[in-house]
Amino acid sequence: MARLTPAVLRTLDILELFLEDGDAVLTAPQVVRRTGLPRTTVHELLATLVSRDYLQKDDAGAYRLGVRLLQLGNAYSARFDMLQAANDVAREVSNASGETVSVALLEGAEVFYLAKVEARELVPMASRIGQRLPASSTSLGKAMLAYVPVETVRALYPDPENLPVLTERSIRTLPALEEELAAVRARGVAFEREESGRDICCAAAPVHDMTGQVVAAISTSVPMARWDSRPVEYWVELVLQGAAQLSDQLGYQAPLERRARVAG
Repeated sequence: MARLTPAVLRTLDILELFLEDGDAVLTAPQVVRRTGLPRTTVHELLATLVSRDYLQKDDAGAYRLGVRLLQLGNAYSARFDMLQAANDVAREVSNASGETVSVALLEGAEVFYLAKVEARELVPMASRIGQRLPASSTSLGKAMLAYVPVETVRALYPDPENLPVLTERSIRTLPALEEELAAVRARGVAFEREESGRDICCAAAPVHDMTGQVVAAISTSVPMARWDSRPVEYWVELVLQGAAQLSDQLGYQAPLERRARVAG
């Protein structure tokens, strides 16, 4: 097991004093007494927590929980709200098309599969709930990477000539990926053709939260024969509709022209 960091453990010991009572107000001497930590250490840790807004210090020198912890709590809550919404929307889109539908989050250079509803006719695929795959090899990943700052994308791939691949058709270089991401931004949808698995085509669209940030993506995965039996516009509108539904549940207000397109 990895070695635990003593300074972090002491910091958490202080924060957890407030778990007993969310309205608790503690002075530095009280923290020293209840944690058993040296006075100098406590003062340094309290000052650090105040500087990062994890604690607030009042005029009397007492401490209470800060706004940063509320933000972290809201982020945690939003993740699980998204899980339920993701499952509901994925099921609805899958029922409408009969195909596999997935929702994923972007974690670094990988996608994390949050929800997945299988096609009526099961199709062998590399992805499953809880799995991580290279973002550059999936439509889901490209749908999210397209809205990440260029400098951040480049930092994710320190070896630009050797991106992680899943099949011989996966994108292999950063310049090729950047070209693809520009195309995704232009059309609003990402595509994949046998990049993460043989005989599989995918389309994915980004999901926005209430601030307008891209926080997830939804995709449909289809065997090539069934994909080619329908116009590409069908798959585009399918994932755009699903992304719009999920974004709406997360509080996103789409521009009027986008709402009109989805509604039509």
